[in-house]
Amino acid sequence: MTDAPPGLDAAPVRLTSLAHGGGCGCKLAPAVLQDLIGASPAARPFAQLLVGTETGDDAAVWQVDERTCIVATTDFFMPVVDDPFDFGRIAATNAISDVYAMGARPVMALAILGMPVDRVGPDRVRRILEGGRSVCAAAGIPIAGGHSIDSVEPIYGLAVIGTCRPEDVRRNAGAHPGDALILTKALGVGIYSAAFKKERLSAEAYAEFIGTTTLLNSVGPVLAADPAVHAITDVTGFGLLGHALEMARGSGAALVLDVQALPWLSEARALAEAGFVTGASHRNWASYSAEIDLPAGCPETLRHLLADPQTSGGLLVACAAERADAILDAVLEAGFPAARRIGRVEAGVPRVRVA
Repeated sequence: MTDAPPGLDAAPVRLTSLAHGGGCGCKLAPAVLQDLIGASPAARPFAQLLVGTETGDDAAVWQVDERTCIVATTDFFMPVVDDPFDFGRIAATNAISDVYAMGARPVMALAILGMPVDRVGPDRVRRILEGGRSVCAAAGIPIAGGHSIDSVEPIYGLAVIGTCRPEDVRRNAGAHPGDALILTKALGVGIYSAAFKKERLSAEAYAEFIGTTTLLNSVGPVLAADPAVHAITDVTGFGLLGHALEMARGSGAALVLDVQALPWLSEARALAEAGFVTGASHRNWASYSAEIDLPAGCPETLRHLLADPQTSGGLLVACAAERADAILDAVLEAGFPAARRIGRVEAGVPRVRVA
């Protein structure tokens, strides 16, 4: 296979070398996005639009009738790995997660593709698409169409449509004081991606990286069917702190995170201490640090980990405390071995406190 023009070196270039950022680390900083969306006119008065842009939720929700809601989202980014099949799998898993996080089941997807066709040959583009299709097949949905362009950097993702009952919609708003917080996946994906880009990620860590980023958050609609589950969001580009803060703002409450309970990818802390931190981690912290309380003497490494952008991260779940152990057991049994109870919701000014 040749990706270079005739007469040039035929060795394929690394996909990650063609992008200025990768995965959910490509997102605009939270403060920038909030400013842009805040300047947009409200989507009301559409009575059937149950969820729009008002709380920065994971997807839009439109109520069709008294029994059915349509849940719609789109998500795409630049390569976080070099293997085209893995890139397609990660991007598709990440996009479908937004539907699961709202409590819905996906029904179909549309592909979004932008490729520098003079740098990435058709065989590798085909593998990206195959990776996305493989994940959609695992989710039980078709890729029913899409759109492609010739772009400067490689881009792939999906627009995903799902359905659920109105009573099963779960937002990033709705957490109650007294609720317990559960996180379904380990943290540190951004740290791993930074190490990978500099060719310092071990084979074992890469396998762990692929394992977590291609694990579908299909437990979302199962959780949403439980009345004891009050709020759900997925943890992606804004890091654990950023998405916890969105839940705090939307719920009008304070979230307290127990740093000792947080699950980490096996090499995340060591790599962070070695300096493998993404630029998005710095942007994230600059955007929301005024609303975060860190413990006294908090090391800079821990701050980077807490703000680390997660590509295809886990679900952050707020649920009734008396049901938390049973709900956590159900998540573990559903195939999420890193799931942990990580904190609680308290009455108070919306902010996040790390204890």
